[in-house]
Amino acid sequence: MALMFTGHTLFLALMMFAVFTFEESVSNYSDWVTFIENVDQYEKQQLEGLSAEQKLKKTALHPSLYFDAEDVQALRQKAHTSHSHLFRAIRSAVTVMLSNPLYYLPPPKHVDFAAKWNEIYGNNLPPLAFYCLLCPEDKAAFDFALEYMDRMAGYKNWLVENAPGDEVPLGHSLTGFATAFDFLYNSLENERRQKYLEKIWSVSKEMYEYSKVRSWGKQLLHNHQATNMLALLIGALVAGVDKGSQANIWKHTVVDVMEKTMFLLNHIVDGSLDEGVAYGSYTAKSVTQYVFLAQRHFGINNLENNWLKMHFWFYYATLLPGFQRTVGIADSNYNWFYGPESQLVFLDKFIMKNGAGNWLAQQIRKHRPKDGPMVPSTAQRWSTLHTEFIWYAAEITPQPPPDYGTAKMHVFPNWGVVTYGAGLPNSQTNTFVSFKSGKLGGRAVYDVVHFQPYAWIDGWRSFNPGHEHPDQNSFTFAPNGQVFVSEALYGPKLSHLNNVLVFAPSPTSQCNQPWEGQLGECAQWLKWIGDEVGDSTGEIITASQAGDMMFVSGEAVSAYTLAMKLKSVYRVLLLLNSQTLLVVDHIEKEEDSPVNSVSAFFHNLDIDFKYIPYKFKNKYNGAMMDVWDAHYKMFWFDHHGSSPVARIQEAEQAAEFKKRWTQFVNVTFPMKNTLTRIVYLFYGPYVNVSNCRLIDNAKSGFQISLSVNNTENTIAIVTDYQNLKTRFDYLGFGGFAKVVHENKVTKFGLGTESVEKQTKNNRVVFPFGFKVNIIAGLILGVSLVILAFQWRFYISFGKMLRWILILVVTLWLIELVDVWSMCTQPICAKWSSDMTRLEHDKGNKAKQLEGNPVVLPDVIITSLPASGAEILKQLFFNSSDFLYIRIPTPYLEIPETEFEIDSFVDPCEWKVSDVQNGHFRLIQGWLQSLVRGTKLHLQNIHLYEASRSKIAQHSTISKDKKKRSKKRESLSEQRSRARGSQDKDAEYIRELRRHLVYYPNARLVLSLSSGSWTLKLPFFQEILGSSMRALYVVRDPRAWIYSMLYKNKPSLYSLKNVPQHLAAMFKGENGKGKCSLNEGYSFEYESLRKELSNSNSNAVSVLSYLWLANTAAALRINGGLLPTNYQLVKFEDIVSFPQKTAETIFAFLGIPLPPASLNQILFATSTSLFYLPYEGEISPSSIHAWKQNMPNEEIRRIEDICCSLMDHLGYPKFIE
Repeated sequence: MALMFTGHTLFLALMMFAVFTFEESVSNYSDWVTFIENVDQYEKQQLEGLSAEQKLKKTALHPSLYFDAEDVQALRQKAHTSHSHLFRAIRSAVTVMLSNPLYYLPPPKHVDFAAKWNEIYGNNLPPLAFYCLLCPEDKAAFDFALEYMDRMAGYKNWLVENAPGDEVPLGHSLTGFATAFDFLYNSLENERRQKYLEKIWSVSKEMYEYSKVRSWGKQLLHNHQATNMLALLIGALVAGVDKGSQANIWKHTVVDVMEKTMFLLNHIVDGSLDEGVAYGSYTAKSVTQYVFLAQRHFGINNLENNWLKMHFWFYYATLLPGFQRTVGIADSNYNWFYGPESQLVFLDKFIMKNGAGNWLAQQIRKHRPKDGPMVPSTAQRWSTLHTEFIWYAAEITPQPPPDYGTAKMHVFPNWGVVTYGAGLPNSQTNTFVSFKSGKLGGRAVYDVVHFQPYAWIDGWRSFNPGHEHPDQNSFTFAPNGQVFVSEALYGPKLSHLNNVLVFAPSPTSQCNQPWEGQLGECAQWLKWIGDEVGDSTGEIITASQAGDMMFVSGEAVSAYTLAMKLKSVYRVLLLLNSQTLLVVDHIEKEEDSPVNSVSAFFHNLDIDFKYIPYKFKNKYNGAMMDVWDAHYKMFWFDHHGSSPVARIQEAEQAAEFKKRWTQFVNVTFPMKNTLTRIVYLFYGPYVNVSNCRLIDNAKSGFQISLSVNNTENTIAIVTDYQNLKTRFDYLGFGGFAKVVHENKVTKFGLGTESVEKQTKNNRVVFPFGFKVNIIAGLILGVSLVILAFQWRFYISFGKMLRWILILVVTLWLIELVDVWSMCTQPICAKWSSDMTRLEHDKGNKAKQLEGNPVVLPDVIITSLPASGAEILKQLFFNSSDFLYIRIPTPYLEIPETEFEIDSFVDPCEWKVSDVQNGHFRLIQGWLQSLVRGTKLHLQNIHLYEASRSKIAQHSTISKDKKKRSKKRESLSEQRSRARGSQDKDAEYIRELRRHLVYYPNARLVLSLSSGSWTLKLPFFQEILGSSMRALYVVRDPRAWIYSMLYKNKPSLYSLKNVPQHLAAMFKGENGKGKCSLNEGYSFEYESLRKELSNSNSNAVSVLSYLWLANTAAALRINGGLLPTNYQLVKFEDIVSFPQKTAETIFAFLGIPLPPASLNQILFATSTSLFYLPYEGEISPSSIHAWKQNMPNEEIRRIEDICCSLMDHLGYPKFIE
């Protein structure tokens, strides 16, 4: 499924946000309230709970920042036992420092200290001081530390002269100095204590003043802000021990900013950071320290933050084979700036508690390079050793994550990044691929900026994505772990350094005339504020793995200026095996586009192995990299067969405080027509590629024949990816690509299935040559007979020739028909296509019987009210494939018939026979109109104008509204309320219409709010036919009843008038209500009818019998539907296993799960920021609130009534 983002980005974004505000589901987009409570209240409460002796110790002693004085002895014991490996690393670092004091000690003169970037001095001080704390007997180290701190305390300031507006070095110095002071306090004499304390106080005050005026004081989720705010907090905590409440204003400031940071991080469902892994480790270092300190000192608990729960994958799924190098997206070095061992052990101890964090930290430390460009900087390599030691939980046994050892694809839907083969050892079979196509700042930040849900966010001014690159649709490839195509890492923001396309001539070219790449390029930092730049986006359209193969694609047209008049810049990657990567660029432009050339770039930073020219089969130009006699090759051609010669270049660019070398292959193609397709093939030394050619180049897609290791692979890819019908027509399913190879077809997103050999389907009884011999012999035999007749009956020679001619022509026609029916050559295409179509139709029927959908889906969602089915909207809205409509709404009501549909539930089942017998004709026609002619149906809805008479008329349309307030409203208030509601309802219809204008082939998703429809799906099936895809959502009866009775005040049981609905249900003939009119009464409801007549019944028992009756009836009735048309979905599975459940649902629909839909369902289920009507926030813990809040006797009653069906559905008993 393709997301909507080209040409109408802002409208679609606003539409998505508007959907959040409707009744069905509400996002928790409310103003963040500044943290204003006194931050020392928690400390006071803690102090009040201590004994007098403990109070004396508490107020008299440091350390207090990360641990108390009484913890020191335990830390020293761990240094020689469970933490000995970390202690050895700390001791080794101190030994290196002591061996070269000229380098590691701060310079004696301040001018030398301020002359260069000096974060090294603040970073190295905490591990040095911590070592002195663990080993008080080491006087040399202690004297070194005193000299270190004396010099820093003597400087007039800690700023860098050539970076006057950057306080990051100041932040590092303050953090390191204050932390060391806390560790060494008890070893310092009073004079030094006062001297150091005054320095901490003055620098903290300076930092606080800077926070008011510098950009880092307001730019959230940026490494500068996290670094400097942590420094201010540590300074306030350390200085506040002696200075008292004067430091509280600094604490307020930090907590206010950092809690906003944590709140925004919770929106990022994949645990990523937009600045990339290197700078991400920088920010995460400060975030993890803040989370720990905020809980320790203020009682603020952020450990349930979803970003922290997912952050492990940001390190694991970005690691190239060998545990040394990471994805270099955005400004980056080869791996991490800080840690990440400290962050990983923090995650394991406080968040995951499964050993994966300890294991990965262990692997990274074990495989750290000893030399070369991947060695950590001396300014950063030891800076987190002390926190790693403090947080390391030795009792958690290190163990890899599940499925370790096999190459897996990982999707970061917020970041817009896909990786394959991460976190594996370095071996010949372990290959790594990455692909990037995301939104500026990441999806969450981009949406917050554009939707403006929070008053304290000032658009892009509240963020700083300057470390990002113009890199939408960029990729890397490392077959066998050997990097073949890489990022250019930290450097100037130029598109041609990022493996993406640039175009010429562009009327808005700025830095590389006449060429222009993506928006925001041409400077040291990415431009993110200005015309068009803030709307720059890429989008991962699909990402699927099938065994050792992977397919991923992305659209990046919105990352280019509108002035170039491009319609699509679509790139697809197909990893065919561990050695072979196929890349195709599909580019569309307007007729009047000024561009006529496109240029592609492929980089490699490995100075030891250089690109050289190469030619494939003397036909296609390419390039090769020789790695110790192992040849890594690439070649390219466009859809005309043209293969230009590339330019292979080397370059140096500024990076951090040094130069970085890179080499790149640059190939330029002409863009003569509005459509251009370019094919690139990259492959390693252990495969033999013998052929690669385009065999179909249709407007909607293309096919490539690729022969690898003497096996032909036919690859079909759709480029009209936003059109679901086109994808079904071109591929036979709703995905984006398929590969046919070795009698198997791999449909990416759905799986691999076997196909019969064509020779089996068209088996010939007699070989062609044998037939020719038989016919030739037959002709000779007949000729002899004719000659005999001539001799016997004296037939004239002319007459004999005529008979022979007729006979020969007849035999020739017979042979022609026979040959043509067996022909497989191109000349026989029309006949063969007809036969193929017949076979295809047969195949479709076979697939349908096998359970594979082969028709465009029409989705029906039904459940009991309050079962949570509304959450499925997150899978379908904002999609070019689907149009999500909830029924009923004021303008989309169920038509009134002889049978009135109850808005809550009824016991009446509608069958296939009801359609065949002509029952409910009005509803049949309404449903056909809505599903088959959605656009016309919506256009025919008359939207009322906001006039007095029509407001009054419209206010009577909707049924079962909430009771009017007892307080009488004035006429103007009534008009205002009605007008607002009416405008909202009318705008909803207009949005649906606009959606179909942009995406006329979007398939309908009907969400039916009444539980009555759960028993009527066979009726729907008969009307809609094989296209129906019904999703029946069921929920644990205990959670459902808890939601009905306790989630709201007044309860949903009262708001929905459930007693009245149930009482009316059984009025009528034989107590069966209206069902007796068509004999559709579900016998499962008899137990409910008896319970209602019981004078001792209560709400819990009534709802229990209702759940039992409706669920049992639905399972019986719908059990007769084919698996292709019906699927039961448990609400608990959606919330607890959102990705797996979403993938299952989309496979049922015959469509791969889009990363954007994955992001939406993860946000709804994992962040506690998404609300369902009458339900509140949704999370894996909140859906089990009944276990803590519901009386045990009520739980037992529910289980006694529903136990048999609960067991069938997999809901275990809570009370035995």
